[in-house]
Amino acid sequence: MAKFVNSPDQFVAEMLEGIALANPNKLKYVPRYNIIHRADRPNDDFVSIIQGSGSGHEPAHVMAVGAGMLDAACPGNVFAAPPMGYVLECTKLMNSKKGVLHLINNYTGDRAAWDMARELAEAEEIKIGVVLVNDDVAVMNSAYTVGRRGVAGNFFVIKACGAAAATGAGLEDLVKLGEKVVSVVRTMGVAISGCRPPGKDKPIFELAEGEMEMGVGIHGEKGRRRDKLPNADAVVDELFDAVSKDLPFGSGDNVGLMINGLGGTPPSELYLLYRRAALRCKDAGLNVVRNYVGEYCTSLEMAGFSLTLIRLDDELTRLLDAPAEIAWRVF
Repeated sequence: MAKFVNSPDQFVAEMLEGIALANPNKLKYVPRYNIIHRADRPNDDFVSIIQGSGSGHEPAHVMAVGAGMLDAACPGNVFAAPPMGYVLECTKLMNSKKGVLHLINNYTGDRAAWDMARELAEAEEIKIGVVLVNDDVAVMNSAYTVGRRGVAGNFFVIKACGAAAATGAGLEDLVKLGEKVVSVVRTMGVAISGCRPPGKDKPIFELAEGEMEMGVGIHGEKGRRRDKLPNADAVVDELFDAVSKDLPFGSGDNVGLMINGLGGTPPSELYLLYRRAALRCKDAGLNVVRNYVGEYCTSLEMAGFSLTLIRLDDELTRLLDAPAEIAWRVF
């Protein structure tokens, strides 16, 4: 599978430089530490919100930097946690009198890097808050995680916390808000193809023609099972049942519904999938008050999608509706 790459070793750096060049006067790029940050941050009137995981999941996380969202991101290489030093330098760069909020996806490498960076930053008297994102219901543990994985539900944590931070919310309140979002958001994904990181000569996993990996992770981690691919409605039904029963969601709940493409699924198919998910919500008595269809957390060019439900109250709905501006935009 051909890719548009100059040098695999420079893939992430050149992507980050492109993001900065596409957003002049709004974003800045610090090449030494893979940092993309808002040009107007830090600001001592606001908590700084930062995140960083492996690259290859764009628009998460570097393309979610902007007003009302993240203040900075420091990704690692493709599918690799950022080095601890990157996290520490990003934290120090974004240090504010009101503190710094770390949003961490629940993977072993990410947690190790961010935990160590937090300890060192706190030794320098930087105030740190932590929210751990773990919305994937597919498995409780994998070789990559301690507990559930953080996947597309991460978007809702960023959006809610970013909107609240923009109003001047304090660090402790933002931690409580992030934990509230995590407690009401659930996700599960499926893949029908693997993906090949730059510089690799084969996909990270392979599926036979007509096969699916149900419950796949965004790094290609094994899911619940590998099986023959049924029709689209049946795939949505399995994901919907797993996600909706996990919280569980109940009749009368107001929800946000997301169909997230994993990188290689065209918009036409995503909306076909959304159709079934919306109908299942209606049959279950769930009121879809906000919907999201597109690519929010991908896995390079993997063909597949994930389904996310979030239970919404007035506060979360208001925060999701708050204005935001990020690098990933089409208009």
